[in-house]
Amino acid sequence: MIRLLAGLMSLVCLAAPAFAGLDAAAVNNAEFKGRVPDEDRIHPAVVKAQVLLDRARFSPGEIDGKLGENAEKALKAFSESKSLAVGKQILTSEVWGALLATSSDPVVIDYKITESDVKGPFLKKMPAKMDDMKDLKSLDYTSPREALAERFHMSEALLDALNPGKKFDEAGQTISVLNTLPKEAGARPKRSKPIVGRVEVDKDAQTVRVLGKAVELLAFFPASVGSDEKPTPSGTLKVTSIDARPNYRYNPDYKFKGVRSKEAFTIKPGPNNPAGTHWIGLSSASYGFHGTPYPAKVSKSESHGCVRLTNWDVDRLAKLLKKGTEVAFIEREAATKK
Repeated sequence: MIRLLAGLMSLVCLAAPAFAGLDAAAVNNAEFKGRVPDEDRIHPAVVKAQVLLDRARFSPGEIDGKLGENAEKALKAFSESKSLAVGKQILTSEVWGALLATSSDPVVIDYKITESDVKGPFLKKMPAKMDDMKDLKSLDYTSPREALAERFHMSEALLDALNPGKKFDEAGQTISVLNTLPKEAGARPKRSKPIVGRVEVDKDAQTVRVLGKAVELLAFFPASVGSDEKPTPSGTLKVTSIDARPNYRYNPDYKFKGVRSKEAFTIKPGPNNPAGTHWIGLSSASYGFHGTPYPAKVSKSESHGCVRLTNWDVDRLAKLLKKGTEVAFIEREAATKK
């Protein structure tokens, strides 16, 4: 009988939603108990850790409340920057304490949806193929929900979990969002722009590290870096251009899979443009940093040779860099074999 009850309880636990009991208080008051949460479940402590990492310029990519690959990359980089030991368990009590010391601002705050949030324009449907994008006037968000999630660096699933039953298309409605934007909270002074020495793109780890003049780590981002079909260049290049809201120009010589057109075409700007919200050109034709319409896929899918970041991360990177900044492409596996 006891075994039967235990089995039924186990089934109930498995059937429970991954975000049960998640709200602003649960996240703001979350504490790390020493045990790493399951990767497939939204956990308040992981949401808190991801937001603190994001604020400290150690981006976990899209904040989803799960201790996945990108969160682990950011935690490792943060630990190394604080000279903390990095073992098999990436999130430890020591790392948690160091994260809490970076900021005392609440992690989840209230936000009142504005008229401009719901006004649009919005795409009725995001085209799956580039050929179908070229005739659109702009590549906008598909809904206020998508726009709000990206604005606060979070997954749409996490936005839903913090706001059960809400649809995000009604101006004046108050919702819970992540406090990734210090200006909105008004609790912290604006930081001065750090002086960047160089950028390192690790082709094997799928990461971007921004280093200062003294080789200190200023910022860290997960990234999708190249593919077998169109590999990212090697060696050291320089930043040649920084453009917000770029057009995307398709060259048929690229011969991307899934593109039928044999003629060049241009896709208009917008957050769902294949280049995202920024293009940072490099001194090798057609290569650079850019954003993406699919933040959840960053470092988990191949790029067409360029360095793909979330839109908010490429926006941050664009603000840190200037023309002439060195960008080094590192291949650790190749170096080890030599």
